[in-house]
Amino acid sequence: MTGGVAPSLARTLAAIVGDTHVIAEASRLLAYASDGLPGHQARPALAVLPGSRDALVAVVRALAAAQVPFVPRGAGTGLSGGALADGVVLLGLNRLKRIITIDAPNRRAVVEPGVVNAALSRATVPLGLQYAPDPSSQAACTLGGNAAENAGGPHCLKYGVTLNHVLQATVILPDGEIVVLGDADGESGELDLLGAFIGSEGCFGVALDLTVRLVPVPERIITQLADFSSVGDAARATSAIIAAGILPAALELMDQPTIHAVEDSVYAAGYPRDAAAVLLVEHDGAAAGLDDDAAACARILRDAGAREVRTATGAAERARLWQGRKKAFGAMGRIASHLMVQDAVVPRTRLAELLADIAAIGATHRLTVCNVFHAGDGNLHPNIPYHGHDPDEAARVDAACHAIMARCIEVGGTITGEHGVGLDKIEYMEALFGAPTLDAMCRLRGAFDPARRANPGKVVPIHSCREWTGAVAWRTATREGTA
Repeated sequence: MTGGVAPSLARTLAAIVGDTHVIAEASRLLAYASDGLPGHQARPALAVLPGSRDALVAVVRALAAAQVPFVPRGAGTGLSGGALADGVVLLGLNRLKRIITIDAPNRRAVVEPGVVNAALSRATVPLGLQYAPDPSSQAACTLGGNAAENAGGPHCLKYGVTLNHVLQATVILPDGEIVVLGDADGESGELDLLGAFIGSEGCFGVALDLTVRLVPVPERIITQLADFSSVGDAARATSAIIAAGILPAALELMDQPTIHAVEDSVYAAGYPRDAAAVLLVEHDGAAAGLDDDAAACARILRDAGAREVRTATGAAERARLWQGRKKAFGAMGRIASHLMVQDAVVPRTRLAELLADIAAIGATHRLTVCNVFHAGDGNLHPNIPYHGHDPDEAARVDAACHAIMARCIEVGGTITGEHGVGLDKIEYMEALFGAPTLDAMCRLRGAFDPARRANPGKVVPIHSCREWTGAVAWRTATREGTA
């Protein structure tokens, strides 16, 4: 056996992708032992990295013939443990990075799954177009991974999440069949199988290519920074802006622990250190009327308690303000060795209440909680820096996360907005969904992957879907050397 994979299969995979792109050494597999959430660790039996569409198809079909489970993975920037391969084959897609076509007149592009999010806009901006979804990890994350998690980003408030920007996907199912989901022209009278695939977290198959929607580069952009002496006032201001009929392109909140983390790092953005919270508000679109929206927004922010509302004076200042927001997670890496990131969505009108509850939960468990999130659509991201090798501290983090997620569910929220369920939130699924809904999820998954070989053990609790036991048994057998 080679890390739980038969030598004959390892040789077959090497013949497809080349010896250097099949990784079996334990030291090299450590690179795949976690994603962006280091609290979850799992080592694959083998990693295989196809470099072309044909190679990807051949690899998936070889795994199907051998009935071997696998986990698709892009850049590994996910925050739910969803791309971890626990003793099974890891299928790396980051070498598949061709932008196949850019169709500017029809405002769409066809890309391979390993294309980096920001790279697509770099290629299309000279044509006056951009790809709108912009996760904070957009400089590294891949479009295939974005589709798997239905990723959002700060500008999803106005532009929508990944689902709203993928028109069509060519997908290889776990059994090796190739299917086309959706329609490149955005018109289809059939079942919305593309909608089922986007956000399926690698459990339904692997994208060979994606046809994505492009949008015009805004004619003008106005970026504002408002600072508050109260987190609650900042949260209430977000609801007031939306209630006034103003829809900013982005509306982001950062609290004081986050501000300090950013300002103490190389990503310092000039946020006021004495503020309890700041709101980063961006307006974009046609130049006509944009100043009026920004002025109205500034009045609302001041009425809600903003001490100052500052407008970026140019592209450089705007970029600096956004650098602080998008690099906030990285800035927290200076605080402790580990970072727990949660991803609940709650009614926007309950944000102030929830933030007070989260602060109380952090104090109860003697933890610092750094909040930086998409306030405009109620997508909370409580971040807890901690030392994962301290069992007591890790246990307190786990208890705090349970309390936070339970409270979010209690007020009518849900457990993920863009990071996915993966491993991290699987235990909350039964608190949110009843048995009939979980059963429907299992049956939908079975339509795409009857053997449950794609990303086994993720999203739906195992005991809610007994057909998963085949993959679990395979993993157990390989560890015992009987497979």
